Amino acid sequence: MQKIDIAIAGCGIAGLAAALMLHRQGHRITLFERFAEARPIGSGLMIQPTGLAVLDALSLAETVLTRGAPVDGLWGLNTEGEPVLEAAYADLPYPDAVGIGIHRASLFATLFDAVRAEGIAIETGRQVTGTSVDTDGRTLSFADGSASKKFDLVIDSLGIGSPLVPPAEASLPFGALWATVDWPGTGPFNPRLLEQRYRRADQMVGLLPIGEGKAAFFWSLKGENYESWKTRGMAAFHEEVCTLWPALDPVMEQLTDPEQLTFARYAHRTSPHATGDRIAHIGDSWHAASPQLGQGANMALLDARGLAVAMEKSDDLDEALSSYVRLRASHVRLYQALTWLFTPPFQSDSIWPALFRDLFMAPASRVPPGPGLKAHLVAGLAGARLDELELSVPDYTALTRGQSASSTSSRAAALPQS
Repeated sequence: MQKIDIAIAGCGIAGLAAALMLHRQGHRITLFERFAEARPIGSGLMIQPTGLAVLDALSLAETVLTRGAPVDGLWGLNTEGEPVLEAAYADLPYPDAVGIGIHRASLFATLFDAVRAEGIAIETGRQVTGTSVDTDGRTLSFADGSASKKFDLVIDSLGIGSPLVPPAEASLPFGALWATVDWPGTGPFNPRLLEQRYRRADQMVGLLPIGEGKAAFFWSLKGENYESWKTRGMAAFHEEVCTLWPALDPVMEQLTDPEQLTFARYAHRTSPHATGDRIAHIGDSWHAASPQLGQGANMALLDARGLAVAMEKSDDLDEALSSYVRLRASHVRLYQALTWLFTPPFQSDSIWPALFRDLFMAPASRVPPGPGLKAHLVAGLAGARLDELELSVPDYTALTRGQSASSTSSRAAALPQS
């Protein structure tokens, strides 16, 4: 299709990736960001094979691997010491496949630096409050009462609170406290695993290696209990965490002030329409969920890729928007359903989801084809349609250049066995 003027609202992971891809196709891109200086919000995340495939297509995979930490699998135990969450990337049919634990700021910086290097326009201090459309184009309105020029297309990457989608109350009861800490030099921690501990489903603590000598610490917490958590004090929090996982004492010694932790509230919502007249929604603006499968940033990257492929292969904008939905809708529906299904066994006040997890879900998942299926689901590969997105799982052996263990069998053996 002909080259057009595109506004991207939101300078997050999805918006930056879309800007790079569409700019490289020759479209004229302007990014709008509400902060005076663009910056990320949050701590650690996992880049799955799907997300790394998009970054590889952007020639950014090696940079991300350098800034992040290779993760061989997920390992979670209940209070009886029984494994209730097990997933190994060695069970994927790709040699040396890993997840990448990374600080959100490092992923943001990788994309943001690439956007700046290519001279893509960014307008900061522009808080989007709405949009309007007519036959000549679509404009954005801002909090200061001004409006943008008319664009041929607006891409909404403003996240769960986007004012460009119909409002909906979709908050989940549980969120999580997050903090970035130094990787503990002592203790039985595996620097190539995302490890978690659970008390039923109402308490969960985890530690994720994110590279550069850092880790992301997270603690599950009900939103209604956040204020009382702050008033209880850090000594009580230290005791509560270490009662569940005593080995975390050296991590908790680093956390002495509530301001060191950020409380992330989660929601489960899918906007009724991914596109409209001269507008496309990507990432959490379209679909938001709890992070149980760790797919948020990866789905956002896939959305950006899907929209870019649709734009490149379509004759006009309407066709492109329709193709974008076709490329991404089934994968979005699948992972929204899976996240809705798997959230209660790991975040719930009720004992029954935890019992189901411990007595049925975890044991059944160890029986073939359970391990391979778990790995595909965690990796985001189920229904991802990478071939139609003109993507392929990266060559991990070449990318990691010796960072991975020598073989998938040795890496699988490094994962604790149940």
